Amino acid sequence: MSKNRPEPKPGILNIAAYVPGKSAAPAGIKTAKLSSNESPLGPSRSAVDALGALNNNLHEYPDASASQLRQAIADTHGLNADNIICGNGSDDLLSMLANAYLGPGDEAIHTEHGFLYYPIVIGAAGAKAVIAKEKDCQADVDAILACVSEKTRIVFLANPNNPTGTYLPNSQVRRLHEALPRDVLLVIDAAYAEYVQRNDYESGLELVSNNENVVMTRTFSKIHGLASLRIGWAYAPAHIIDALNRIRGPFNVNSAAIAAGTAAIADTAHVQNCVIHNNEWLPWVSEQLEKIGLKVTPSVGNFILIHFPGEKYSADAADNLLTSKGYILRAVTGYGFPNALRMTIGTEEENQSVVEILTMFMKGSNS
Repeated sequence: MSKNRPEPKPGILNIAAYVPGKSAAPAGIKTAKLSSNESPLGPSRSAVDALGALNNNLHEYPDASASQLRQAIADTHGLNADNIICGNGSDDLLSMLANAYLGPGDEAIHTEHGFLYYPIVIGAAGAKAVIAKEKDCQADVDAILACVSEKTRIVFLANPNNPTGTYLPNSQVRRLHEALPRDVLLVIDAAYAEYVQRNDYESGLELVSNNENVVMTRTFSKIHGLASLRIGWAYAPAHIIDALNRIRGPFNVNSAAIAAGTAAIADTAHVQNCVIHNNEWLPWVSEQLEKIGLKVTPSVGNFILIHFPGEKYSADAADNLLTSKGYILRAVTGYGFPNALRMTIGTEEENQSVVEILTMFMKGSNS
């Protein structure tokens, strides 16, 4: 190490930086961005209107505790606002949890194809990331439990998972929790919970309410269509909320986020419209792509993982063709899928166009 300049602490430069999906097509081509699981219906009209009311107050700091937003979340979900903490996206909250509960010598577990931000926050805290194998692109409770050691402090579970779109039913999540030591924190990342239409799924609210070692995180970036404002929230026991508030950055949620988030979560009709749209187009796109010979991992989110059959019909070649026509999907090599693309369910026109382009691709025509 050079002594002529400041150096980061050990381990930081070993962390692979998070690389977001591309968002641009060739110049002059209309772009349809289907790489980040954003809502095709955009934000609630009431959320947009709430932003306009802030014009005369931009010189003022936001409410440091985001009390209005926390209360709105509590009212919508029937929770105690004191058990809610908000952040600059759920990423902010995941980082806080790692910083509060991990340190050198500790271990945290995430699944094989889990969100790429988990190993980043684990490594940044000085801890070791332990990877639990998945089974058929789904989290495997037994594999997770086999990774638990005396050094384990956190288990990160994305449910539903990104980028696979698969989920663990509530019975399996509870089995996982019951087998964990009481001093191990189970973090359930439920960013896509609103989209799940399965009777055996729970987002984690009840599990948090009845235990001292469970946290559930959520986001406004997906179904609420407010990704640019970076709003996340977590529901947790009081002792965890207390710990996080001690290290939370001051004013970590801005006034625009508080105002728009408060309006958005109250607009249940808009959320339902987003669910209806997804319920129509998720199965349609999946079925159409499977008809042309592509494998699609069954998804309960607002996206699908498309697997390509081989060298001639590779994900890279398909990605290049789609991009040339303005359709941006997400390469997922970093998630362990070198021959797959993740596609956000878009508008009717976007969904139909992607299917048409991939149909041509599978027939050997790139025109």
